[in-house]
Amino acid sequence: MLAVISYPPIPIFEVGPVQLSLHGVFAALGFIAGAWLTTKMLGHRGFDTEKYQSALTWGLIGALLGARYFTAPAQLMDGASLLEALNPISGNFSIMGGFAGGIMAGAYRMRKVGLAVWPTLDVATFGLAVGTIVGRIGDLAIVEHLGTATNVAWGYGIRPGYDVAPQHNNLECVAAQAGPDGFCGIYHHVAAYDMLGAIMLLGVLYYIYNKLPVRYGQMFFIWVAWYGFQRFLLDALRIDNGDAVIGAFTWNQISGCTAGVVGLVLVWWMGRTQELVTPEQDRILAGTASAPAVN
Repeated sequence: MLAVISYPPIPIFEVGPVQLSLHGVFAALGFIAGAWLTTKMLGHRGFDTEKYQSALTWGLIGALLGARYFTAPAQLMDGASLLEALNPISGNFSIMGGFAGGIMAGAYRMRKVGLAVWPTLDVATFGLAVGTIVGRIGDLAIVEHLGTATNVAWGYGIRPGYDVAPQHNNLECVAAQAGPDGFCGIYHHVAAYDMLGAIMLLGVLYYIYNKLPVRYGQMFFIWVAWYGFQRFLLDALRIDNGDAVIGAFTWNQISGCTAGVVGLVLVWWMGRTQELVTPEQDRILAGTASAPAVN
């Protein structure tokens, strides 16, 4: 091994009587950054940003509910009671569930306020990618979502005395327990991989958005397919690290693979059924959001 990534985690800290974790701080900053970018891009294309803000509020609530309850079926199948699975403040939380809940609630509100759904979701993919990138900074700071043990040079090395995220407390050690290399162990830094994947996805989205002809809805389902397959692959490194498991796969792997396959099919379907994205069509949709061709 030539090198290894290792830095002291930033644990939960106190601001007056309030306990804060950078995980939550950067999740909030990611939401804000993604919302700002999407609002700016929608306004540039002539869509009603006030209606989008209304849909965004619903999306936030849906994301919070989805993140918690998306894993409830896996908990029930794993033997948890119904009360345990429905407990809003305990159990597993899922970024995939947060995305799904937020998108469904936001899309429902778009239809209620008369905001064209597919153009809005297309633009929102940039906000979703940026939100993922920013949010993962918090995971890197507290060292969360480590994967299986590894000897690759880009693995994360836990040194004695490091206070990593609570889900990895069993990986910590004291100096007497460290190996000959001085580490308690070296593990895949899955949160870093997810951030890098989101950065690549953002670049691909911008290229397609600016260089290639696309139809309404295709950008959104490209994001769905990419991120779904990305989570399927990355969660293979996180088995036995506290995630809900069904058989040989984590719940996020199952949902990610399903999203990836469905996303690819719908990219094809949108290419056959929707209008090409043009400034002229945007103006039509901005004034008549209920047009059946794209809604």
